[in-house]
Amino acid sequence: MPGTPYAFFKGEFMPLAEAKIGIMTHAFNYGTAVFEGIRANWNADQQQLYLFRALEHFQRLRKSAHILMMEIDYADEQLVAITHELLRKAAFREDMYVRPMVYKSQEVLGVRLHDVEQDLLIYTAPFGAYLDIDKGIRCCTSSWRRAEDTAIPVRAKVNGVYVNSALAKTEAFQRGYEEAILLNEDGHVSEGSGENIFLVMNGKLYTPPSADNILVGITRAAVIELARAELGLEVLEAPIDRSELYVADELFMTGTAAHVTPVLEVDGRAIGSGGIGPVTAKLQELYFGAALGRLPQYERWIQPLYTDQPVRA
Repeated sequence: MPGTPYAFFKGEFMPLAEAKIGIMTHAFNYGTAVFEGIRANWNADQQQLYLFRALEHFQRLRKSAHILMMEIDYADEQLVAITHELLRKAAFREDMYVRPMVYKSQEVLGVRLHDVEQDLLIYTAPFGAYLDIDKGIRCCTSSWRRAEDTAIPVRAKVNGVYVNSALAKTEAFQRGYEEAILLNEDGHVSEGSGENIFLVMNGKLYTPPSADNILVGITRAAVIELARAELGLEVLEAPIDRSELYVADELFMTGTAAHVTPVLEVDGRAIGSGGIGPVTAKLQELYFGAALGRLPQYERWIQPLYTDQPVRA
């Protein structure tokens, strides 16, 4: 049935509405799960849905699962194939979100990782704009600090750690902003509630290093490659202080949900001219060109889903 979200659950394809877990499920009670977010972007001109960097996402999912003492029985290529089938079954003609999860599936009480059964699920759902990528957003630095890797592994997408992000996001919303920027315990800029951060300053592009407790984003890696290869920019991974946000020429965020989102203001201070800067605008254009199948040199990043639909240039 067209326009029906589907799930791969307990080894079977089924409508998303039929995929249920019990209330005693270990992951539900203790956050013992890891996940990924993958975009499939709809190109209306071509009537084609493009899955973006799915293999890299599943490779990261495997690493995240290993950190939480879970292993995935499927090869990465099999996971990509399952995702293709889910999206084809759903048959939406709009932007889609794919959520794979490896989770402690046993209905058992007790705080631990060992001796608890695990499983894999993947589901899809329509997913439009997460932040205003056209007009830009206003951010505040959060009073909540980014979780430390010595407390919970921040380089893995662990479900439980996103309470940290939720607290920061809601604090920002309650203060009248669209997004939060979290600092780490050393006071360095880490990331947004679900995005990586980039600064343009003196003709160079800066982004926090992995040592500052960021999730090393796949969209982040794509933007770094685009900046170097297409714009000839020097990209530096270096610690960034809070006050450096205020004096940047441009500022933007990247992520599966956020794409490339311009930041116009931080803590009541305009960034640069207060509008979308030229580097940000060009990187947005390049990113969407690649994600929507318009740049042949980046076809390796995407996969068309509707194989019966001819792709038009």
